[in-house]
Amino acid sequence: MQYKDYYKIMGLQKDASQDEIKRAYRKLARKYHPDVSKEADAETHFKEVGEAYEVLKDPEKRAAYDRLGSNWKAGQEGFQPPPGWNAGFEFHGGGFTDSGLGAEQFSEFFESLFGRGAGEFYGGNRASSFRQMRGEDSRAMVFINLEDAYHGATRSFSLQSTKLNAQGEPELHKRVLKVKIPQGVKEGQNIRLHGQGSPGMGGAQAGDLYLEVAFNPHKLYKVSGREVSMDLPITPWEAALGTVVTVPTPKGKVDVKIPAGSSSNKRLRLKGYGIPGKLPGDFYVTLEIALPVDLSEEDKVHYLALQKAGRHFNPRAHFGT
Repeated sequence: MQYKDYYKIMGLQKDASQDEIKRAYRKLARKYHPDVSKEADAETHFKEVGEAYEVLKDPEKRAAYDRLGSNWKAGQEGFQPPPGWNAGFEFHGGGFTDSGLGAEQFSEFFESLFGRGAGEFYGGNRASSFRQMRGEDSRAMVFINLEDAYHGATRSFSLQSTKLNAQGEPELHKRVLKVKIPQGVKEGQNIRLHGQGSPGMGGAQAGDLYLEVAFNPHKLYKVSGREVSMDLPITPWEAALGTVVTVPTPKGKVDVKIPAGSSSNKRLRLKGYGIPGKLPGDFYVTLEIALPVDLSEEDKVHYLALQKAGRHFNPRAHFGT
């Protein structure tokens, strides 16, 4: 995936005003409109300009995009947004451009930053709010510890959003919310906070805030849905002879039986020890045979004896070499 420089696409500097962005879009949209343009690849340029305007015209999306801008070069291949790059950044309404681009026409780069169908979300309940005067919904990503999903917790999150001031310049606003994390919440799940979105008009009901949950990286565990896994180092003699090893899980320590003759990458399941839920996930242990380092002379003697005793064992016999 290639990084897109939206300012370069629109021929703008990073400090361009909202009026300059709007004028540049109108000019380029006329230039590349497929119905009238004779430019080569007019339709492709038209979509790129529409996507760039979709981001730069919205102060929140623009501020989030600018957060990445100093760390990535335009045209860079293999782009992936850093994990948690938009954590705590609150997005409100914004709507589509008048280019007529649907969510399915946005690039992979756009979707990697703002999600598939993001334009539809940013449009929020604009039509219904006009009738009902209800405030628009907003969303933000928050990071929690895996243990919070196991036991539930109450956490405070600092959210920031960007709004235009009277001069049309973006200003950063921050607020802190105390949020109850329900037991069993999964990564990617939304926690809905009623009335914490944009305020309604004329005293009407405010919109809701949706907090998308992500997990902080853990030094021991990996997570997939409700399944949790970890790598478990064992010694060569534990693998060969079998043993019982105490394994730390987010639910507590568990004694796990290692079968004799186990090999690296053997996977053992602890049923129901994954993330809690109506159908709790499982916990998986992947064995890794760890070899001692800095062998003493005595250690080497024992390994040489083991080599001699196992001279008829060839784990590469199936290679035919």
